[in-house]
Amino acid sequence: MDYLDKIIEKIKSFARKLVEILVGPEMEPDLELIPIPVRDKH
Repeated sequence: MDYLDKIIEKIKSFARKLVEILVGPEMEPDLELIPIPVRDKH
């Protein structure tokens, strides 16, 4: 599992660098989850 964790961290780091290149370093990606209201079928 430690090997997989290292790979995942490298992918996350690469993705952050890619976003900084595409969007710009001044705008950081918002990592908070936004709750989406779901209607019940009652």
